[in-house]
Amino acid sequence: VQLVESGGGLVQAGGSLRLSCAASGSIFRIDDMRWYRQGPGNQRELVAGITRGGSTNYVDSVKGRFTISRDNVKNTVDLQMSSLKPEDTAVYYCYTILTTTHQPELTVQYWGQGTQVAVSS
Repeated sequence: VQLVESGGGLVQAGGSLRLSCAASGSIFRIDDMRWYRQGPGNQRELVAGITRGGSTNYVDSVKGRFTISRDNVKNTVDLQMSSLKPEDTAVYYCYTILTTTHQPELTVQYWGQGTQVAVSS
């Protein structure tokens, strides 16, 4: 199984970016999909999550600015980020909880490689 992220980059404060993450491989079922981030000198934090049924949750600092969405057919999860602030600068990681076709009874976790988001003031 692979998670491939895209969409990071450099943007001015107030701007927008859309991150995408595509899961591929021997996937049987994907449960939770999440985006985490790790800024310079900070611990990795959960930014947003979405269940298979579409329930979402967000860290307080991004509520009203970020929107997480997913496509259960394409096995993708997106993070639409608006009104970006310099403090949103971080490496953003895609994370999933899934089962594989090889062992559909076993739940495993996968991380993407990360994509850099830089917001200038």
